[in-house]
Amino acid sequence: MRLLLAGLVAALAAFGWATFRIWDTGNRDDRQNADAIVVLGAAQYDGRPSPVFRARLDHAVDLYEAGVARYLVVTGGKAEGDRTTEGAAAQAFAIARGVPASAILVEDRSRTTLESLHTVAAMLRERKLSTAIFVSDRTHMLRVLRIARDEGITAYGSPTATSPTDATFLSRADATIHELGALTLYFISGQTP
Repeated sequence: MRLLLAGLVAALAAFGWATFRIWDTGNRDDRQNADAIVVLGAAQYDGRPSPVFRARLDHAVDLYEAGVARYLVVTGGKAEGDRTTEGAAAQAFAIARGVPASAILVEDRSRTTLESLHTVAAMLRERKLSTAIFVSDRTHMLRVLRIARDEGITAYGSPTATSPTDATFLSRADATIHELGALTLYFISGQTP
């Protein structure tokens, strides 16, 4: 019984610490000059970014317009039945907001955060770029930064504060639970959703 109780306390402490790290990382904006701004993909609907994706893209374009980096990297493949990719929808959105097409790098084959960051790391290395500001939702930032650093990128986070995932405490708690599972999976198996 004591062993079971000790295991339960240890598990609760680990999840409590991980929750704190998710929220702490997501509440910090470490923006600084870098080689690229990388915006993580999210759902798109026939070429229109979902509200979550639009919040990420708006923030990333604002960073680009502020001169934080010379490249904007957009990511995301397509789900079954989609006619276009998240990356293509993001590229069109950024161009419509005034980002020159020559400044946009597109990764449009990935379906997971891990796939996106693996490909982005290769794209940056090909161009001799090593530093990047990553844009995603607050709860997603810890996992994004960990994977990016594991891929050899000098990574900084600049989470969007306008995502629907932050609209209510319940939506943020739900996103946090998802991230706890995704981080556990990444640390145990090296995979992630």
